[in-house]
Amino acid sequence: MVETLIPARRAAAIDGRSIAARMRAAVAAEVAALADAGWAPRLVSISVGDQAASEIYVRNQARAAAAAGVGFEARHYPAGTTLEQLADVLDGLNADPRVNGIIIQRPLPAHIPVKALQRAVHPLKDVEGMHPASIGNIVYNDLALGPCTAVAAVEILKTLPLKIEGLDVTVIGHSEIVGKPIAFLLMGLGATVTVCHHMTRSVAMHSRGADAVFVAVGRAGLVTGEMIKPGAALIDIGINRIETPGGARTVGDADFDSCAEVAGWITPVPGGVGPVTVAVLLKNATLATRLQMAQTRDSFATPES
Repeated sequence: MVETLIPARRAAAIDGRSIAARMRAAVAAEVAALADAGWAPRLVSISVGDQAASEIYVRNQARAAAAAGVGFEARHYPAGTTLEQLADVLDGLNADPRVNGIIIQRPLPAHIPVKALQRAVHPLKDVEGMHPASIGNIVYNDLALGPCTAVAAVEILKTLPLKIEGLDVTVIGHSEIVGKPIAFLLMGLGATVTVCHHMTRSVAMHSRGADAVFVAVGRAGLVTGEMIKPGAALIDIGINRIETPGGARTVGDADFDSCAEVAGWITPVPGGVGPVTVAVLLKNATLATRLQMAQTRDSFATPES
């Protein structure tokens, strides 16, 4: 008797590019409406020093912005530019009504503290959602301009046939701009969230009991199939370059093959969270423009007597 082997069901790969395309279409419609009102959104990208390290991000952002009708200007400054000089640049952009959003590209030279630049961007032009005010607002469930990567990861979860209210979620990584905001965003949606970090005694113990796992650490192969609950959603936010016999390639924080044998859904890297992050950036550009329109309108409003 010949034994018939039934292959195990592999996880469904979440198509971040399709999700991003739908978001960009909505952004394009909003941009058209803003343009009709005389407020076509315009972004300015700031990069300093090693341009090659960030040029792929700048190129992707510029391409996506053009497709959505959002203006995009890339500015590059020499590595020796001082924090004070960059602060002056940002002051000018903050005051320029023709600029609706400012993007600080990373990495930055060692002498430029990224948090100082993020604080120097006006909160209403903080399309990356990195200003302390933008991060802090998440605690109050105010998502006007949320951090792009964190918002993108949660938006991906929303596309799955899972009820987020009461969902058990494990977030691996507790950075201020990804892990922690994800946890607060999910709690705001009613999920029960566990956050793991480098001092967590057993990450696998928490991740194996979760209906959804988010990982954003920056360590290739950190999450393996044995750490995932069968049928769970795995949102991999990590981006790592590794050397293989076939050459260098980009991978996430999860071992895709072993995790795909267990999970119900999984984001590939690349093609998962990345494209959605850029789409959220563009959505933030339209939100920022709306907020600036409202502020301008209010500043010229006639006080009631």
